Amino acid sequence: MRAFKLFFVFLILNFGALGLGSWLMNNGPKSLWYADLNKAPWTPDGWVFGAAWFTIMFCFSIYMTYLYLERPSKQVITLFGIQLLINTSWNYLFFNQHLITIGLINIVMLLILITTFLVTYYKDLKIKSMLIVPYFLWLIIATSLNLYIFIYN
Repeated sequence: MRAFKLFFVFLILNFGALGLGSWLMNNGPKSLWYADLNKAPWTPDGWVFGAAWFTIMFCFSIYMTYLYLERPSKQVITLFGIQLLINTSWNYLFFNQHLITIGLINIVMLLILITTFLVTYYKDLKIKSMLIVPYFLWLIIATSLNLYIFIYN
């Protein structure tokens, strides 16, 4: 029962952050500014982003539940909180404020943080660490998209 409650808390926090990030981007993906950017040829259709983030946050909520049950520490919660802040702020920086360079720095920091989760806690979670791999892989793709826009705009 404790695991279910913990999962529910992480689910609410993760999807709440997605909702806040979506609100902060102020319709950015549909803006003229974004439409006029030179985007990477491998940029997915818009619906892919929603499907990817739903899957990522669902899996990440399960991952965080296992991690916190295995290692209930202030460090784990602090890293999780920093992840929420960095993840949410990217939408505001990139789409709302059009700060491509700062957005790129932001997403690289997020990639480093998720890599830290993956590497640091692998020996605690072993195969359960696969739950954070979608997040890691998506951030590699997202970073490449942001980098392309940085270079070609």
